Amino acid sequence: MNTINPTTAPYGAFLLRVSLGVMFIAHGLILKYFTFTLGGTAQFFESLGYPAFLAYVVFAAETLGGIALILGVQTRLVSFALIPILIGAMMVHIPNGWVFSAEGGGWEYPAFLIIASAVQGLLGGGAFAITKREFPLPLLADQDATA
Repeated sequence: MNTINPTTAPYGAFLLRVSLGVMFIAHGLILKYFTFTLGGTAQFFESLGYPAFLAYVVFAAETLGGIALILGVQTRLVSFALIPILIGAMMVHIPNGWVFSAEGGGWEYPAFLIIASAVQGLLGGGAFAITKREFPLPLLADQDATA
């Protein structure tokens, strides 16, 4: 028995999509660009052992990915593509422990965002998405026309 309500599920996907998009823009544009500056973010990445140029890649991916999510442009592709960035963020926070309120931030928030992004990728864009037909997922092939 299918327990997913086909009338309300697209709106749930929409709410998740927009909230993830806002979160990515907040971390990319607001945090990395306006708060820490791109140069400061690059120095932080270097202090973690990452190459400095990766800060610019992450900034662009988070900002453009966030915009794409809010608009609903290729939601599945964007959601799955952003997961490696979230894994990188989680790896930075693992030594700090579980709770994100710990000094230096824990890994629970990035872990949650990984799951939320995976769920969004599985759901597709939902209501009000610009892209109505997204790249197919083998397990969801019969549902792609409505995602």
